[in-house]
Amino acid sequence: MDRFTPTFWDNSAPLLNHLIVLFLPSFLTPLSSMAAKYPTPPPDQFLAISCTNVGVGPGGTTSMLARVSIVDYWGKTLLDTYVAPTMQVTDYRTQVTGIEEKHLSSSKAAPFSTVQNLISKLIKGKVIVGHSIWNDLSVLGIPHNAVATRDVALYVPFRNALRSQQVIGLQTLCWHLMCRRCQDGQQNPIENARAALDLYRSNSKEWEASVSKGNWPCTLPPSTFSRCYL
Repeated sequence: MDRFTPTFWDNSAPLLNHLIVLFLPSFLTPLSSMAAKYPTPPPDQFLAISCTNVGVGPGGTTSMLARVSIVDYWGKTLLDTYVAPTMQVTDYRTQVTGIEEKHLSSSKAAPFSTVQNLISKLIKGKVIVGHSIWNDLSVLGIPHNAVATRDVALYVPFRNALRSQQVIGLQTLCWHLMCRRCQDGQQNPIENARAALDLYRSNSKEWEASVSKGNWPCTLPPSTFSRCYL
């Protein structure tokens, strides 16, 4: 058996129905019509996204967008920008993010509303690839169609390959599934977006085949982030 092959997907229809009920109230579509409704998108319909956040509020435990990167299916950078804070930053998380006050106070840091509007237009009608996409959508304040996401943190065959039913970090996925180092030092959202994209592409045929057949091959995002999905 291929290491990416799901091991418990015989009962996929109930799981997909559960996804539809929780995250897709407007997509109450019979499973038999999923193939026609969700054909495999062409490569130019895919974008990969990654956000880097700083902390706000007491102890800096609440995340706020500080940098965002988007690449296309071939890894070309379409957007990479720092984002001016809308609240006082209490923890730059520099050891992990590499972000310092100078990065966000610079004239090169774009206003949040400008970035939000730009990304909203950029990803409209596109399929988003990423790792824990709900975190990105949350800090951006942009909901997205759930069936137009490919989240490598939720993909069941990847979890099966690593024998885990929990969210597995991007660094671990890259090392075990592609023998590739990622996030060795400080986070780089361009690198993270490309890494998530390469993970998706490594199993894209099987992934898209499942989607087109109505067998949603991912677990559900955390229910507390359901507002991030249309």
